[in-house]
Order: sequence, then C-alpha cells, then structure tokens
Amino acid sequence: MKKAIVLAIVVLVACAATAAALAKPAAKTSTSASQAISCNSTMKIAFVTPLTGGAAFLGNEQLAWSKYAIKTLPGKWGLKVKLITGDTPAEAGPSVGQTLAQKFVADKSVVAIEGPSFSGTVASTSQIYADAGLVHVSPSATRTSLTKSVDGKPKEATPSFFRVVPDDGIQGPTDGRFMVDKLKVKKVVVFDFQEPYSLGLGGQVEEYLKSKGVSTVHLSVSNTVTDFSSFVTKVPSDADIVFFPTQKPEDAQTFAQQLVEQGKKAKVFGGDGSNGPGKFKVAGSYVSNFAAPISLFPYNKAIIAGWRKDNNNAEVGSFGPPSYGAIQVILDSIHRACIAQKGKFERRDLVKYVKRTRIKNWITGGNFRFSTKTNDPLNGKFYLFQIQSNGDYKLLTS
Repeated sequence: MKKAIVLAIVVLVACAATAAALAKPAAKTSTSASQAISCNSTMKIAFVTPLTGGAAFLGNEQLAWSKYAIKTLPGKWGLKVKLITGDTPAEAGPSVGQTLAQKFVADKSVVAIEGPSFSGTVASTSQIYADAGLVHVSPSATRTSLTKSVDGKPKEATPSFFRVVPDDGIQGPTDGRFMVDKLKVKKVVVFDFQEPYSLGLGGQVEEYLKSKGVSTVHLSVSNTVTDFSSFVTKVPSDADIVFFPTQKPEDAQTFAQQLVEQGKKAKVFGGDGSNGPGKFKVAGSYVSNFAAPISLFPYNKAIIAGWRKDNNNAEVGSFGPPSYGAIQVILDSIHRACIAQKGKFERRDLVKYVKRTRIKNWITGGNFRFSTKTNDPLNGKFYLFQIQSNGDYKLLTS
C-alpha cells in the first residue's frame, strides 16, 4: 500500500510538471526567427492618410512627396522598398483606421507605417501597431497629448509612435503670442469642430489668450457643417480674430467670405489644417504651419527640381515635405538595422533605430533629431503666414 501511495504521488508530480511545461508560452526566439526580415527582400512601408474626403488635398500632397522619397532614397542604401496606402477620410470615424491597422499588421512584409496623418487616427491605432512591433512615423499629427502627458492623463500614443513635426503645445502659444504681441487683439472667437485636432489646438490657443487677459468667445460646430452663416452671426462685432482650426481649407474660405458678407471686421486665423493655398485665399487672413517654404534652404534646390519634374511642375506646399522627411527617417533606420544586425532584423527593432535618427540638411530646415525626452523633433517650431491680395501666403516669421 505504501509503495502504491508513493507511486501515485510520483505520477501526480510528473503530470503536474508536464502540464506546467505545456502551459508555458512559446519561446520568443522561435517567434522572432519566423518574423525576421531579410534586407535583400522587398519591404513595404504603409502610408495612412486621407486620400478622399474634405482633407484629401493634404493626403495627396503628402503622398506625392512620399512617392518621390521612395523613388530617390532607397537606392543609396541598397534597399528595395514599396509604398502602399490606406485611406482615412477626415469625416470617417476611428474604425476605418483600426481596420487598416489590422490589415497592415497582418502583412509581414510591412516593416513600418508612415502616419497616420491625423492625430485622432494615431490615438485610436497606436496600440495596435505597437503590439505588433510596428513603428509609425507621422508627418502631420500634432496633438500634444500623443507624446506628452496633459493634465495628468496618460499619453495617447505608444513609444512606437514618432512625428517629424512639432506639436500643438508649440503651435497654440505661437499663434496666441502673435495675436497678442503683433495684432494687439482684445477679443478672439475660438472655434472647435467637435473632433480631436480642433479641440486640442483651439484649447491651447484659448488657454494662452486667457492667460494674457484677452477676452474669448468659444463656439462649437460639427465638422460636417459647410454653411457657417448662422455661426458668423454669433461673432461679436468687436472681435478682432476668429481662430478657426479646421482641417478643411475650403471651410476656412467659406467662413472668411461669410464674415465679409455680414460686415464683420474679424479676420480668420487658421492652424496648419487650414493651410491650403488655392483653397483658403481670403486676403488678410492668417495661417500657421509646421514647415517653412523649403526653398529657403539652398540644399533643397535639387530635391525641389526633381519633385516638380515628377509632378507636372506643381507648386510646393507645406504638407508634402515633412512626408519626404518621415520616409527618410524610416529608411535611415532600416539601413542602420541592416548593418547592425547583419542583413536581417525584426519589425520591432526599428523603434530603437528611429529614436536614434540624425539627419543633416533636413528638408524643412537645419539638422534633424528626436528629443531625448519625447518622440518629437528637437527644437521644432511653427511658422506664420498672412494671405495676400493675390492669394499668396507671405511668410511673417522665420
């Protein structure tokens, strides 16, 4: 009997050990090996941006520059890269971006994401990309809370997210300071469009103005509204500026025209989403943007000539060049990963290489690197423009 009991105990222990072994997750090394990417293969970069809808002008301008970067840059590093796209219209909800994220995560030949272009899409998809080890580098998502804790709340994006443009925490005070110091405003109307971009940027501007004793009026409107006449009537006759942080320059144009029609003296001041020469062109209006005209920097001469040749001599806007820069950052990180890891790397390896990026003669000016504290560009700044009578955007700051 005693022997039987001992034998039973041995069997139970053996079974428990076997069960415990089976319960252990598969070793990471085997998973990693199956996801290794050869530097000799054709790698994909997926660009997530609005290609249709009210902000399609932005996405297509960015796409033109991304294509030019893919055409001209990989060869110098001996890389083979293909650009694929995912459309996230400004009017669409978060589900569109999330569906695209799942699609790109599942494609193991996708090594990095350019974008998303919009802050809201970044916030709703960053965890999906991070869980799959995919770095995502945005050329235009500026919401401060993506990379910084605001009001004690957690960051909305993961450490896998980077952006090559400064955030609203810089843009808002820059715009507000200009209104106070240069325009000597006493009363400003601040709009929001019930979506993340305008709420974030408008909030930053309003906070700064109030801190300087400027009277503000806050108005809220859906981003699907296209006739603003009823809102123009709510603009006080003594208001100096209407801060209008839309992502649709056509809406800024409509609103500015309707201000004139109703005899209001206030001028429209738009953020980077309003910056659309040819679309927003009411003389006397103001816009801010994260990029100066790249023609200011002599080393861009050949890049500008090549891009214009490929794009029917189109004018160079503000949204496209940072997309070139975002692709440059991703390619640089792939190149360094290939050298350091002897011709093979995993997708998640690129996060650390992107963080260490250093690029001289950055397309929007100076030398580029990321802050050691956040995944934002070091020393980023915004530029201010006033629209002239011929529709041109005159640079006011440099």
